[in-house]
Amino acid sequence: MKIILKAAAVAGALALAACGSGNDAAENKADNIEEAADNQADALENQADNVEAAADNSADALENQASNVRDAAENKADAVESNAAH
Repeated sequence: MKIILKAAAVAGALALAACGSGNDAAENKADNIEEAADNQADALENQADNVEAAADNSADALENQASNVRDAAENKADAVESNAAH
């Protein structure tokens, strides 16, 4: 969110600085709009990457937990069978 705010502030400052005359000012303003949009899109993509990484980590943790449950059950079953054999 801070990145988006900074990008908007920079774009606003650049837009004000570009308030000259003629086509140069319009081009600068258009460039600033595009740059601000690119910055915002980059920030959103970074957020998406972070969410995806967090989801992957959560999935891995759940898979590990499931494996641990299966291993514990197998160990208990082996212990019951071993005790029954004696």
